Amino acid sequence: MTQRELILIIGMALVTFLVRYPILVLVTRIPLPATILNAMRYIPPAVLTAIIVPAILIPDGKTLDLHVQNSYLIASIVAALVAWRSKNLLLTIGLGMATLWLWRWLLMLSGAV
Repeated sequence: MTQRELILIIGMALVTFLVRYPILVLVTRIPLPATILNAMRYIPPAVLTAIIVPAILIPDGKTLDLHVQNSYLIASIVAALVAWRSKNLLLTIGLGMATLWLWRWLLMLSGAV
């Protein structure tokens, strides 16, 4: 890593911190209404969904892929069903990854990939 890259990384971290810090200080000193606190519970799932859904549905970053050859889509459907039925995070991750690998292996054997 060059000195220039290090300066860029430190600069980006500083800007990110300076943008967020005043809000965090303000929020800790002012009591927020219950409706705001309840609404804030939905922020993490909304952000996670915004990150994951495009990666599943547009794996190449260009076109929507709803075919059975999209191993991310198949594995995410299996993982969603496992999560819904079992409510077990470790089982969901394990079966989701196993499905991804198995589906890719089956596609490779069939010559679809």
